[in-house]
Amino acid sequence: MFVPTVALFFLVSIGLLLGGSGLKTSLSSVMDVITAHLSWAYLSIYIINFVFFLYIALSHLGKIRLGNANEKPMYSNFKWGSMVFATAIDASILMLSMVDPLRYVQQPLFGAKAMSPANYQNAHMLGQFDWGPMAWMMFASSAVIIAYVMYVKNVKVMCVSDVIPMLQGDQTYKKVLRKVVDFLVVIGIMGGIGSSVGMEIPVLSKIIATLTSVPDTIFLKLALFLVLFTLFILTMFKGIKGGIDRLSSAHIWTAIGFLLIVLLVGPTMYILKSEGHSLVLLVTKFITMSTGTASGLGHATDPVKSETVFYWGWWLTFMPFMGLFIARISRGRTIRQVILGMLAYGALGCMSFYAILGGYSLYLQQSGAVNLIHTLNTYGQAAAIAQVISTLPLKYVMLVIYAISCFIFLATTISSSAYIVSSFTSTKLRPSQQPSLVNRMVWMVIFMLFSFGIVFVGGFKTIQAICSMAGFPLIFVSLLLIVSTWHYLSRDVSVQRNYADDPLIKLSEKVRAHYKRRARGIHDAIHN
Repeated sequence: MFVPTVALFFLVSIGLLLGGSGLKTSLSSVMDVITAHLSWAYLSIYIINFVFFLYIALSHLGKIRLGNANEKPMYSNFKWGSMVFATAIDASILMLSMVDPLRYVQQPLFGAKAMSPANYQNAHMLGQFDWGPMAWMMFASSAVIIAYVMYVKNVKVMCVSDVIPMLQGDQTYKKVLRKVVDFLVVIGIMGGIGSSVGMEIPVLSKIIATLTSVPDTIFLKLALFLVLFTLFILTMFKGIKGGIDRLSSAHIWTAIGFLLIVLLVGPTMYILKSEGHSLVLLVTKFITMSTGTASGLGHATDPVKSETVFYWGWWLTFMPFMGLFIARISRGRTIRQVILGMLAYGALGCMSFYAILGGYSLYLQQSGAVNLIHTLNTYGQAAAIAQVISTLPLKYVMLVIYAISCFIFLATTISSSAYIVSSFTSTKLRPSQQPSLVNRMVWMVIFMLFSFGIVFVGGFKTIQAICSMAGFPLIFVSLLLIVSTWHYLSRDVSVQRNYADDPLIKLSEKVRAHYKRRARGIHDAIHN
């Protein structure tokens, strides 16, 4: 699988480089078609996934330990949460949390007029939904079953298809289906991570140009790719322990530091008050946003749904790679700890970015301090982000901190992605063994080349289209994983034993037996 997939993405990357900005219109049209005709599929899988794994976490099945009965977790809660959070979100959160609310407030949300006071509050909340519990729960569909098969069943898991029982066997059609599933997984990872980097590099380039007065050209962007590649090489030599885990910790602390600075030097009370209102809105409108009926049933153009469809496609692309990564660092934890831990560290962490950075951007716009919407619509999101940071005290220091944070985010995500993809495409790898350095380096090069092709095409719609297209086939993979999860967990011996010994279960069995005897007595009385 290694050579064909590498060759495919090499050709796709060359196609993007040759097509350039001429592909932008075509990709934009693809995104419009997906939103208009396929949104139901994205929304449905997220509802099914959220309800299913919430049940798993809160039920007796959540007590299953991923490893031996008394085994302790591999990592502390903070280090585990740091790696989960840092690997999943990359620098996108630092960027989109500033500009998404500015895009949203210009659209009529939940019936409120664009740019109205009510819409400022709606715009502040919407991003927190798209990066919140529904999104993070999607990772559970792959993380839970992969970790269960690896640490409970003690089966070597090299690819996502290895944990789908209905695809196991020597029949030709099953072998073909396994290859198809694994191919779709790699497509998703490349589409999601490549799009993220393709969006982030132009922002970093703009910030560096602002700091140094170096022209913001394609050559500056290429130089950034080379710097990042050097950083990735150093990380990849270490692997997870001593490499990705340390980078993740640095990632978290720089992110927390940046958020605290913005919160304390910015309009603190405005941000906190807005967040209080947003949390209430999030709860009251959670169901309508999840089902795509936020603007009413059958509404022709629903901006809430269109934004959610894009993000649901994006999170789907991260699902397989995050599942294997979370599984690899979760030995010794219970299923409940894994699911609730993802929600605590992931969802709350992302919501904090939108609460603080999004709140600050909206404050600047609403107060009239800076016309960020004009900058965003005229010069793009990179210019808008640089303008937001420039309003902070010691703006050049803040720009440097922001740029460093973005570099660390990028390094963590792409290093982890290359590590996971190289694991998928390694043919002779033991469960405790890391992929070969050559394999990891080849995928690193492919990631960089593909991302540079996306930068060359340009445009946020390009990012949205590639994410949505890459994520769509993974809807079916996710369904297979959910079915497979139930197949394994419902048959787990320890669960059946604990289930039978549960006092509440025993009581319910007694009650059921009592009413069964009464029904039998009534039946006999009638017939006699």
